[in-house]
Amino acid sequence: MTATKRTPPLKDLGHVPWPEIRDTTGSAADIPALLTTVARGDADTAESALGQLRRRICQYGFVVDQATAATVPFLWELVRIPQVTCRAGILRLLKSIADARQWEDTAVAYPKLLRHPDNHVAWEREARRAVHAQRGVLRDLLDERDKDIVRASTELADTLSD
Repeated sequence: MTATKRTPPLKDLGHVPWPEIRDTTGSAADIPALLTTVARGDADTAESALGQLRRRICQYGFVVDQATAATVPFLWELVRIPQVTCRAGILRLLKSIADARQWEDTAVAYPKLLRHPDNHVAWEREARRAVHAQRGVLRDLLDERDKDIVRASTELADTLSD
């Protein structure tokens, strides 16, 4: 019997130029550390890091920024790992990102926003596409024993089916 080699979580974090992109606080350079803490922290520490991450990539639960789309694949990766203690919270964050239309709605009233150097509307659309891209993961999560994960997965699946 041969052992299968497991890929360490978040191994691709270094492929994203985090210091060069922005989150709602400025430089997104701290996002890898927050994701790593969510992945490896105890329940309280992981929940705290997820809260900080939420403020940086989906502020107020509906304002996304440039770093949001780059962060989403890592959130999907974390939600697949049973040892991550705040998976339901990650699913709720993904739902918030999928629901985000702050900039797009504002651009309807103020079309000049579409010509702004920081293209918030494009960032928002890109973040939603990133959430949609891995929605197949939800099939497995709907079979989880944890009712909070199943509820959060169902809510996200409903959002993504609209």
